[in-house]
Amino acid sequence: MSLSHRPALVERTIRAAPAHSVPEALEKALREHLPGVLDVRLMLADYHLSVLLLTGDEPEDTALRIHGTPAGQAFISRRPVVVEADDPAGGPAWQIFTPVSARGERLGVLGVLTALPDPDELVEELVEISELTGTALKVAWNHTDRYERVRRRRRLTLAAELQWQLLPGQGCAGDEFSLAGHLEPAYSIGGDNFDWCTERDYLTLTVTNGFGTGIQAALLTSLTVGALRNARRSGGDVVEQACLAGEIVNARYRGVEFTETVIMRISRADGLVSVVDAGSPRILHMRGAKVTPVVLEAQMPLGMFGDTEYKVQQFQLEPGDRVVVVSDGVFSATSSAGDDFGTSLLENQIRRTRLQDTAEVPLSIIASLIDHREGRGLEDDAVVLCLDWY
Repeated sequence: MSLSHRPALVERTIRAAPAHSVPEALEKALREHLPGVLDVRLMLADYHLSVLLLTGDEPEDTALRIHGTPAGQAFISRRPVVVEADDPAGGPAWQIFTPVSARGERLGVLGVLTALPDPDELVEELVEISELTGTALKVAWNHTDRYERVRRRRRLTLAAELQWQLLPGQGCAGDEFSLAGHLEPAYSIGGDNFDWCTERDYLTLTVTNGFGTGIQAALLTSLTVGALRNARRSGGDVVEQACLAGEIVNARYRGVEFTETVIMRISRADGLVSVVDAGSPRILHMRGAKVTPVVLEAQMPLGMFGDTEYKVQQFQLEPGDRVVVVSDGVFSATSSAGDDFGTSLLENQIRRTRLQDTAEVPLSIIASLIDHREGRGLEDDAVVLCLDWY
């Protein structure tokens, strides 16, 4: 059988499978169409992006740490990793780990144990199959709770449930860009959120900090994000999006509650960024090793007043630039000595990430934030969104 046909045969099988049975269909297809396959394991990353969890019924102690394991290395680097292993029959074997992703969003890792003398015969095909699996999983995701259950090492709060379901994903990539975001505390996030939309001509990003805590903040943020999307999908620019969302939130909460939001629209042709700054999220820009805050004219939060007129401001991106947007829960987090993370560490931490993959930047900044807090829990929701411009 032609090697080029084998990924297509696997794809046909997993696409035809019921949404809840993609892992089993994948294993069956790999054993049937690829030579020397001894074991197949599909693993998904948890909400903290700290461990990989098997999609079967295995106990939690089978979780693999992302940092310090070959499977985790494949997840972090988004490249295949091959290590020697033991064949259950007693001969030599190889363990191949390939990243499972969908349009730039990392979902997990595919692990295949093979007895082939040369594992490189399978690596290229498994990379392609993993990409096909990621796409199939994203299609199946909303038709079953199986994959959501796998990702959870404990129960989410209701507010966190609303916030995670509101996200477009945790990563995305195109020819001109790569972006990734993260929320913490992952299992109890309340009012902070991020959103994005890719179009032929523009990339739109928003970071929102909802007033209050818990379910109250989550409902407020859900209303704001829904209003912003409604205006955007009706063809509104960033000013029209801000105005409509502000009117909707004010009509519901009468200015008692509001959302602090940054809305950015980036031209895919030339990297010109149009921004409405309606609150506390901060934008930091790295060019080379230099990190500078993007200074914008602060405008009223969305919903504080019903008739606020917003103005657009602009700055320019060049190939190789990195933009990091953080919520107030990151920028203003204090140490036990009272030092703000944003004034003492944030710019240095962004500078230290310049060689890291886009997807690792939010996690690195969150880890540095937790260290800054010296083990104390976060006092406020924290959002980090990273954009690399090519």
